[in-house]
Amino acid sequence: MGKTVAEKIIGAHLVKGKMEAGSEIAIKIDHTLTQDATGTMVYLEFMAMKAPRVKTEVSVSYVDHNLLQTDFKNADDHRFLRTAAAKFGVIFSRPGNGVSHQVHLERFSVPGKTLLGSDSHTPTNGGMCMLAIGAGGLDIAMAMGGAPFYLNMPRIVGVRLSGHLQAWVSAKDVILELLRRQSVKGGVGKIYEYFGPGVETLSVTDRSVIGNMGAELGATTSIFPSDQRTLEFLESQGRGGSWTEITADPDAGYCEIIEIDLSELEPMIASPSSPDNVTKVSEIEGIPVNQVIVGSSANSSYRDLMITAKAMEGRHCHPDVSFEINPGSNQALLNVTAFGGLTNLIKGGARIHQSGCLGCIGMGQAPGTGNVSLRTFPRNFPGRSGSFPDSVYLCSPETAVASAIFGKITDPRKLGKYPDVSNPEKYVVNDENLIYPPESGEAIEILMGPNIKPFPEFGPLEDDLEGVVVLKVEDNITTDHIMPAGSKVLPLRSNIPAISEFVFNIVDPDFPARSKAAGSVFVVGGENYGQGSSREHAAIAPRFLGVRAKLVKSFARIHKANLINFGILPLRFENPADYKLIEPGDRLRIAGIRKSLEAGATLLNVTELGSGRTIPVKLEITPRDRKILLAGGLINLAECC
Repeated sequence: MGKTVAEKIIGAHLVKGKMEAGSEIAIKIDHTLTQDATGTMVYLEFMAMKAPRVKTEVSVSYVDHNLLQTDFKNADDHRFLRTAAAKFGVIFSRPGNGVSHQVHLERFSVPGKTLLGSDSHTPTNGGMCMLAIGAGGLDIAMAMGGAPFYLNMPRIVGVRLSGHLQAWVSAKDVILELLRRQSVKGGVGKIYEYFGPGVETLSVTDRSVIGNMGAELGATTSIFPSDQRTLEFLESQGRGGSWTEITADPDAGYCEIIEIDLSELEPMIASPSSPDNVTKVSEIEGIPVNQVIVGSSANSSYRDLMITAKAMEGRHCHPDVSFEINPGSNQALLNVTAFGGLTNLIKGGARIHQSGCLGCIGMGQAPGTGNVSLRTFPRNFPGRSGSFPDSVYLCSPETAVASAIFGKITDPRKLGKYPDVSNPEKYVVNDENLIYPPESGEAIEILMGPNIKPFPEFGPLEDDLEGVVVLKVEDNITTDHIMPAGSKVLPLRSNIPAISEFVFNIVDPDFPARSKAAGSVFVVGGENYGQGSSREHAAIAPRFLGVRAKLVKSFARIHKANLINFGILPLRFENPADYKLIEPGDRLRIAGIRKSLEAGATLLNVTELGSGRTIPVKLEITPRDRKILLAGGLINLAECC
């Protein structure tokens, strides 16, 4: 049987293991990216490992999340990241240069390479035929030091595209349709690989939108072939020499195949408050809208901004709408300006923000009380916007601009003739905001502000584990629930003691105080626990507060890996119905936990001390994971150096 694109790239980078679905493998990492919301911790971890210099082909430190400088904290962290990059041999992308995964797609992506990023939307670069995976920051630090990345070999799902998108339908509608079918947990343990005649109708930036939001499926990554459209994009960026053709063999086998006829799709929209709460725009038209934002993490390329600008020509946003443009990169904004689009946007009443994530992570652009906000972003989890409660819808730039004009959710096909927008044959390129490191970092001093605290030390796993259930939560808890973002919390990302005071803030504001009082803590959860962002703060801060184990029905991939990396036991109920048997305040005990891990046990017994009831739980981890948990965290092993 022939090989898929994903199998070809994984095979070329395989360091350990066999490419059998579900088995642990280790792959060599060519590129890494970090962003400032997670990157400060990555470099603190890299320093704690005492690694002298990065060993990857390309590593880039992007500043794209914490761009608001309302006091000294963000400015100090940006200086820390710049000097750390120079010290360790990392390219530094200046604040405002753009979103990590978009700038990497534009300036550094190479077909066939592996990319590991401390941002869950790193799979954006799957649009360039990179094996691009989001991971926790400690995994990135290890990869920068030369260690391979460990994961369970995913199942590879083929998504066969046919037909051609109709007018006013775009790539966002493709991934929203897939989310409607598959749900936010449908992609766990899978790679989505796109093939078929419809693929060649999509540009690389179209493909990147689909790859970006593949993260919302829970997928390990998404990937497209490297074909003539890939070459076309690289040549437009002045990087045609990086192109290699990579396509699936004609007899490649997929574990399942999903068929999507692009010509049958129509504008789609995700209603509050989950990316898979998807329906047709035509079915919910008429809801009044107060805010519309185009750009940020997804749908922020030249094409997305320019289609918005063309649609605004001779028009103005509705008086009740705050219409905002959040460019994904300075390059996108520069080219929209060069081709006359910025004038249309400004005349149409749009507010132009600096290039970065901003509103997507709740760093500004929070909607008003009771307002409806339409966004071309990838996530609409409760409170992620910076307001709680909120009412956020996810849609394409086409639907967004139509709704901004009419002041209500509107099918964009009502705007008339579809503007003719193509990506430039040659982009206007400006790399002046990329700072390359010196040949040697020996003379570089890393500058740290008073808000930057050393990486906390965690001890090894105890012989017996006993603690109090401080919190019990339902299904689909996100990392935004566990460790909120936003302008109040994110500036504390390099200060674990301070940021830990916000753990579970929107679920249970008293969680930090009760956890510290309990000393040793258990958390109980439902299905798909920890979906969403790759932020490892959702594991580090709970561990700092004393969380030692989480008992849930199922875990999201990245969060489970982060829990292991920081010494928190990821336990799954053998019988999901046992979830009902544990309540907050119960005291739990796992006797001989250390010996059980050393012996390779996969089934453990948790005793509820009040009733004496025993509940069986599964510990589904690899031999390497056992070593990490026994050591109290990956940092204590420092495998790479």
